[in-house]
Amino acid sequence: MPEHNGLDGKLMTVGEAVDRFVHDGDQICVGGFTINRNPMAIAYEIARRRIKYLHLVAHSNGQALDVLVGAGCVSRLDIAYGGNGRFAPTCIRFRKAVERGEVVVEDYTNNMMSLRFLAGALGVPFIPSKSGLGTDVVNKAGFPPESRGEHGIPHEKMIVIDDPFSRERDPVALLPALTPDVSIVHAQQVSTDGTVRIKGLTFADLEQCKASTAVIVTCEEIVPESYLRLDPDQNALPPFLVDAVVPVPFGAHPTACRYFYDYDPAHLNHYKAVARDDELWAAWLEEWVYGIESWDHYLDKVGGAQLARIRANTVAGYAPGLDRR
Repeated sequence: MPEHNGLDGKLMTVGEAVDRFVHDGDQICVGGFTINRNPMAIAYEIARRRIKYLHLVAHSNGQALDVLVGAGCVSRLDIAYGGNGRFAPTCIRFRKAVERGEVVVEDYTNNMMSLRFLAGALGVPFIPSKSGLGTDVVNKAGFPPESRGEHGIPHEKMIVIDDPFSRERDPVALLPALTPDVSIVHAQQVSTDGTVRIKGLTFADLEQCKASTAVIVTCEEIVPESYLRLDPDQNALPPFLVDAVVPVPFGAHPTACRYFYDYDPAHLNHYKAVARDDELWAAWLEEWVYGIESWDHYLDKVGGAQLARIRANTVAGYAPGLDRR
């Protein structure tokens, strides 16, 4: 029997996906973790279109967050951590924007952000947690009182109550659910029926997608439905959760995509150097974001030799021998 194509109406270019699902003022979520599987092709397109006033929510993102904040696309952030590992323990443009008051940040612990996405995925308005009790994460809010209750901003950062099932005083924090307008993740493979496979750690990506109104998945390749059925326990998201599928090889560059390519140390080191200086940063945006006509153009600019250097060993999942300095 021929395989049906469940991608009808979902298969899009980067530009088509952003045009349909990402708009000024939206609450968006980006997947991946620090320098792993960031949806960079979409992040660059959002920046290229000068989309503004985004409320970005993420667990522990890195490069995508930094580009979006640095390009002036983001006005609000809910986040546990923003960093590029050893290349930038705190993302550079993110830090500058916070210090200058260009973005407003509400910070939660890693566990809290995971639970908030889980609450959204479960369809419940809040979820209890012991994480962060006794710290300023609980005591200090980032969003000003006048913004409370606006789109995507809960009336309270969290509420601490005593556990109603305990006979003794036992505080728990009630965390508001996150339900973003759109979640954007990068995956290794999507099948012709729309099933998504993410290899390696999934971080908070699955809960983020289940909590969101719309889901954009960029991927390294489209594969036959029969291929993903050979070991279905490895699949991550069912077709009905996905609204847009965007095939973009190296779509997470310069972050890593396990079994396909490693992170790009040369690119991240260059980024680290220019991100510290406002003039160099503006020139970088012109060169690597605004001046890029297509994803093929971007990959040509990175260069075939560099892409070959970061190509992953298909057994190990990373690039052995890569100069990571």
